[in-house]
Parts: sequence; C-alpha cells; structure tokens
Amino acid sequence: MGLRPGRCYRKPHRPWTRQSRRKPRKGYVKGVPGSKIHQFNVGDVSKDYNAKLYLISEQNIQIRHNSLEAARIAAVHYLDQKLGQGNYFLRVRPYPHQVLRENPLATGAGADRFQQGMRASFGRPIGTAAIVKEGQIVMEIWLKQDQVKDGKEALRRAKHKLPLKYRTKFEAA
Repeated sequence: MGLRPGRCYRKPHRPWTRQSRRKPRKGYVKGVPGSKIHQFNVGDVSKDYNAKLYLISEQNIQIRHNSLEAARIAAVHYLDQKLGQGNYFLRVRPYPHQVLRENPLATGAGADRFQQGMRASFGRPIGTAAIVKEGQIVMEIWLKQDQVKDGKEALRRAKHKLPLKYRTKFEAA
C-alpha cells in the first residue's frame, strides 16, 4: 500500500496520543515506525564559514519525515556537485516527533462483512511528522561568502520537496 497524499497530514494539529482514561489498559501509541531521516547534520562543521543561509517556513505546517529526507538529499546532492564534499555544513532543524496514524477502509467484494467503520478508529501508526511554526528555520547551510549563489540554489531545490511556502534568508557571519 502506497503513501497517502501529503495534503492528508499537512495541517498542524496534535491528535490524541493516548486513549481515554476510562480504559487504563490502553497506553500510548505502540510500534512507532522509525524516521527516514538518516543524518540531520551533513558536511564539515569545523571549517571557518563566513555566510549562513536559512530556509524559513512561512506558514504553520506538519512536514512528514520522508519530505524532510527528500529535501535534505536534494540539497546535499547539489552542494556536493558544485562545492565538493566537506566544503559546507547543512543542518535539518526540526525533528519528526508527531506520530501519524491512519484507519484504512477496506475495499472490494465482501468488505462490508469485516469493515468496522469508525469503531475503534484510533488508527495504526504509519509514520512521523515534524510540527513547524511560521517563521521557524527548517534547514540551514553554512558556507563561504563566494558560494552563496550555489547555496541559494540548493535551498531552492529543497523547497520543491517540502509542502507549502518557504523563504530563504541570508546572513553574513
């Protein structure tokens, strides 16, 4: 079964992570799948950089872990091609804590005989997401002053992998 579209999960709301207190046997969500983000920090942090670029969210949003990883890969791939490995430092700021759940509906012949509908519709965990507020930094790149053009292009490519709108901010160190 494939992924549901991102529009199903991009609204930032915190659903319950625990069922009612009347059922004390039911605890927190069990079996949370692991995050697809392999590295939050990429590159060489020890070098002396004099410019920073930030990718900043313009809206409150939930970003799924696979979108964050796709954006990181797109930016790192471009920076490795243009600047070479170790000539920059990239950090993905938000961590996907929010557990996403779904209650899939059965389809096909005979589905009505075993489908429960909305009874016990807490859902099973399918992934995680990071809740990002307006004005929060999603990604940052440290590099040299003469490499800023390539850094902006890397963030532009990363923006295409993320939902809704973002802006780029430049800061000289």
